[in-house]
Amino acid sequence: MKVVIADISHIKYANDICETIEASAQVRGTGIAKRTPEYISTKIENGNAVIALDGETFAGFCYIEKWGHGKFVANSGLIVHPDYRGQGLAKKIKHKVFEHSRNKFPNAKVFSITTGLPVMKMNSDLGYKPVTFSELTDDQTFWDGCQTCKNYDVLTRTNRKMCLCTGMLYDPKKVKKEDKAEVKEKAFKRLKRIKEALFLKKEKNKK
Repeated sequence: MKVVIADISHIKYANDICETIEASAQVRGTGIAKRTPEYISTKIENGNAVIALDGETFAGFCYIEKWGHGKFVANSGLIVHPDYRGQGLAKKIKHKVFEHSRNKFPNAKVFSITTGLPVMKMNSDLGYKPVTFSELTDDQTFWDGCQTCKNYDVLTRTNRKMCLCTGMLYDPKKVKKEDKAEVKEKAFKRLKRIKEALFLKKEKNKK
């Protein structure tokens, strides 16, 4: 099994990808926006997709979408073929596409809207935080893409404030601040231990 950044040689899997996404939506009974083979092919051609293959057999897929002139990116269409589920493949694909997104769009906020608890868990492990829809992209084209979802009426009735999906966001600027704070705290604790060790040594020498 290999999980790689997709290239033009993988366009032949576009139909399989779309059929698997649609079949999964029907089985789950939840909202997954439909995608056409042409749309998927464009993502592959632009180097904005990750594919999992078992030899020459399609096993899983996910792609990157760019919104708001590159201020936001989304990892969308995460799917694993039924024959390969329950093996941890979704997590491998998710990590690969997230890494690819961060490398290709280092300053962009990475967001996700999903109804799936496993995806929420994977997002959380990567540093995503739950947010309101108002903190996500205001690019109308993104929200227009939800029209093929069976829950679109919920989104429109609430003036795009909420839906059955949960919004999650990875903000690289906030993560950097958190990392710095963590480093600062670790440095403080280390300094404290050194001082305590020196104090104990000094007290021992007095005796």
